[in-house]
Amino acid sequence: MKMNVGQTIEIIYQDKTGKITQRKIEVVGIRDGRIRATCLTTGAPRVFLVTNILAWQQEPQKRHA
Repeated sequence: MKMNVGQTIEIIYQDKTGKITQRKIEVVGIRDGRIRATCLTTGAPRVFLVTNILAWQQEPQKRHA
């Protein structure tokens, strides 16, 4: 899993209760198996465990004409 700070990604995440959600996040930091990010839906800061990310996709780069 290769992510960079400032990158926007979409994740499928399973929380500690087993609930599965899809979120679009902006990565703030990555350390010790945790991703600090801003949830772009709510604008709230969040921490995600890497082991609980079921799938992820990098947002496509926007091309400038």
